[in-house]
Amino acid sequence: MDAVKRHLTALLRVALGAVFLYAAVIKIANPPAFAGNVAAYQLLPYAGNYLVAAILPWIEAICGLLLVTGWRARSAAALVAVMNILFIVLLISTVARGLDIDCGCFRQGGEKTSAWTAIFRDIMLLVAAVFVFRKTKQ
Repeated sequence: MDAVKRHLTALLRVALGAVFLYAAVIKIANPPAFAGNVAAYQLLPYAGNYLVAAILPWIEAICGLLLVTGWRARSAAALVAVMNILFIVLLISTVARGLDIDCGCFRQGGEKTSAWTAIFRDIMLLVAAVFVFRKTKQ
């Protein structure tokens, strides 16, 4: 049974890391588009949107890489969990304020993802991150 848990944890860790790497690469490839997504939340001043767009994707990429490789995976899972909590709170705030925006999570432009879909997805990613955090030894 321990082998199954270890393999499941490793599979979930790699999958979570791959999701964050994928999301990061899309944002890194087009920082101005991601800054526009950040600006749509209407929370930061103009320069703050570009600062977040310049830094957040690299944090996501580093966490994703750490999760995929397994090095410092527990720390990366903790940071991913914190980021997902933040993302959930931000998305709930857009719903509460009546904003109809695309979260900017996995694509720039194209068909919009509803806030509720993004919240559900982020809750699933949070559950995965907490599971990896709890089951991974540093």
